[in-house]
Order: sequence, then structure tokens, then C-alpha cells
Amino acid sequence: MTQNGNSQGGQNGQGGGGSSRRKQRRRSGNRGRSVDLWRPVPQLPDPEPIVPASDPGILLRSLGSPPLQGQGSQAEHAFELVIRRSAALASALAAASGLLSQPGEDD
Repeated sequence: MTQNGNSQGGQNGQGGGGSSRRKQRRRSGNRGRSVDLWRPVPQLPDPEPIVPASDPGILLRSLGSPPLQGQGSQAEHAFELVIRRSAALASALAAASGLLSQPGEDD
């Protein structure tokens, strides 16, 4: 053991040298396989219209109150605000891309 309590097994950049050998082995192991990134891919189907959730916080509320002693209601309120804002941004993004479902539109 050294003065700071660590053994001399290469911790904190001292001695050893095994970590550089491990990195070299990892790097050399990935060279065998090459992938053509620019290969043609099949055409994706048209996306279905997106219907905004009527109550975006229901899934989180179904999990129960957050286990934060004395601050559960504050955390619950903050989570609700974040979820509602996220849902609003997702709906805006869907509308901007023309994917937002129109009222009365049935498939």
C-alpha cells in the first residue's frame, strides 16, 4: 500500500500500465468489420397523424407520489409542469411538420 491508501495496481495513473494495453486490444478488435454507411435503405411508410394526449400527466400520476419526504407535492407539481410543457412542444412540432391530427379526422 502507498501512503494515500491505494495499492500500486495502476490506480490514479500510477504504475501498472495495464489500462493502455486494454485500450489497444479494444481498438484492434473493432477493425475486422466495416459497414457501408451510404448503402440504400428501404423507403419508410408515411407517418400516421399524431393525436395529442388529452391528459399528458396521467402516466406519471399512475406511478404514485414521488418518494421525497416533505417535498412530494412540490415535486409532483414540477413534474406536471414539465410534462405539460413537453406535450405542448411535441404538439407544436407535429403541427409544424403537418402531422398533427385534425379534429374529426378518422382513419
